[in-house]
Amino acid sequence: MIAPGSARVVAIIPARYASTRLPGKPLAPIAGKPMIQHVWERAAQAGGVARTLVATDDERIAAAVRAFGGDLVMTGTHATGTDRLAEVARGLEADILVNVQGDLPLLDPAVLSACVAALADAPEVEMASLMTPIRDEAEHRNPNVVKVVTGANGCALYFSRSPLPHWRGARPADAPLGRRHIGLYGYRRAALLALAAAPRSPLECAEELEQLRALERGMRIRMIEVDSAPPEVDTAEDLERVRRLVEGLR
Repeated sequence: MIAPGSARVVAIIPARYASTRLPGKPLAPIAGKPMIQHVWERAAQAGGVARTLVATDDERIAAAVRAFGGDLVMTGTHATGTDRLAEVARGLEADILVNVQGDLPLLDPAVLSACVAALADAPEVEMASLMTPIRDEAEHRNPNVVKVVTGANGCALYFSRSPLPHWRGARPADAPLGRRHIGLYGYRRAALLALAAAPRSPLECAEELEQLRALERGMRIRMIEVDSAPPEVDTAEDLERVRRLVEGLR
């Protein structure tokens, strides 16, 4: 059992060059820095994280990380970020590993710390992740926005691309439509390695949501609610919006 505050935590940023909608995304310049540098610097500021590194199979990304002095691990080619994370985890002495998406240049370090604390303080929980209230109907119905519902213990019951929950009756005026899942994950090392070794599950294949493999295997995912989701960079339009936001912070 890991005593609260004593866990060795490593934050890993999986990064690949190929992207259907925005090739070379990790190297996209934002206020004079490649996006991967913004993510690395913010993750490295999180309390409780002993080491922050970028995991990539692309030499162009590796060169950029070396140029700004970031920590780096070269990996093989992988279909998913979880597989890349697991390869790195096998060579690390760590109790908790955090998968930090490389397209979150405005990640709040405090949010990453909250995800870590949810695991360090609850030894019975294998994973932790984030969610935020949904109050917009279009967002609630958008299949690109992943929704999550939780139980009384704060752990995820289900994730879906469909509206979740379905409000059959009247919704209380102060209740959100649902909760949006934010794809930042904390794992206990054993849970990550078991998940990466397991075959794709039926619900995972149906929804194309990798976290459903964990639920189908009986893993507990503690969900931490935050006020809002950091903007993700998936398209050229997203990139321009984030550039404007970063410039406004300077």
